[in-house]
Amino acid sequence: MNEVKTKVLIIGSGPAGYTAAIYAARANLKPILVAGLQKGGQLTITTDVENYPGFADAIQGPWLMEQMEKQAKNVGTEIVNDMIKSVDFSKRPFVCKSDDGTTYIADTVIISTGASANWLGIPSEKKYMGKGVSACATCDGFFFSDQKVAVVGGGNSAVEEAMYLAGIAKEVVLIHRRDKLRCEPILADRLFNNDKISVIWNSEVDEILGDDNGVNGLKLKSKTDDSLSQIDLNGVFIAIGHSPATGIFKDSGLEMDEQGYLIVEKGTPKTNITGVFGAGDVADKTYRQAVTAAGLGCQSALEAQKLLESE
Repeated sequence: MNEVKTKVLIIGSGPAGYTAAIYAARANLKPILVAGLQKGGQLTITTDVENYPGFADAIQGPWLMEQMEKQAKNVGTEIVNDMIKSVDFSKRPFVCKSDDGTTYIADTVIISTGASANWLGIPSEKKYMGKGVSACATCDGFFFSDQKVAVVGGGNSAVEEAMYLAGIAKEVVLIHRRDKLRCEPILADRLFNNDKISVIWNSEVDEILGDDNGVNGLKLKSKTDDSLSQIDLNGVFIAIGHSPATGIFKDSGLEMDEQGYLIVEKGTPKTNITGVFGAGDVADKTYRQAVTAAGLGCQSALEAQKLLESE
């Protein structure tokens, strides 16, 4: 059994994990970052990033994550392409075991496992997954060039997906279960001013229709009178929010809210277990931005450094 000791173990990558790694490495703490299933986090499936400070023009999400990873490595972070599958936070040092059989003995742990897409949960969604059903426009939008697609949702991510797809598809229909969007006003303005996008209000997907070739339509149910309607299209993108990736921490003693987000001390990344910190979307369901995630990663590394120095 391979056993590795470290002062700081960072579980997960993305803006939070990489920023924590940069700060911890610069403090000579020799951090180890276990990257997880989706190396680089959600920004690796995001194209134009306009709201990350320091760049006058839009940048590409995957490029930004590559730069953060290189920076973390350059200042002394060891980055491991693996997944942590179990943790023991009952006493320090903490014991974390990975998929490849490595046991990490860590004085402090920074959790930056992020969040993943929610699904509708209807049988037809699973049936046509990868055959016209997707949760990532930047991954799969290319396959629907000059075709008609739908986006389900009404928040920032749904509107952003619709805007992105409008540059590829012939027509985009946004389906929202309420009568008002939940996105930022500037995004709503862009959506309403795009001739290729229309909105179906007060409706939810009752069934995704298709055949051996994939999706060919949607059956919609009205939220106002339960009536059913049908539209023909070639693809549907689900954009109804995210759930935190905290499954492996369920029995760890960490406090979480009803949705599974890590509960941290107000204004800090400190969890209820001394030496364990929550950084990024895994502990932030309010803002969920790359810049706030990076800020929490910075705070986590500084708090870990402060704790280690006090001991």
